[in-house]
Amino acid sequence: MNRAVVSIIVFALLILTIFSPFAALGTLMLVLLASAFVSAFWNVVQAAAGNPKQPSKN
Repeated sequence: MNRAVVSIIVFALLILTIFSPFAALGTLMLVLLASAFVSAFWNVVQAAAGNPKQPSKN
């Protein structure tokens, strides 16, 4: 779950960087934003799905 939270925070920071008045290379930043969105979305899906707990064999 921590990985999903970190990816959401990094995604938000990337959005702030793109929309800041000093952002250079805007097109490259948009490509980075798209890949970060896909990565963050995939991490959230993995955290939501989770692995089912295996019953103990004791």
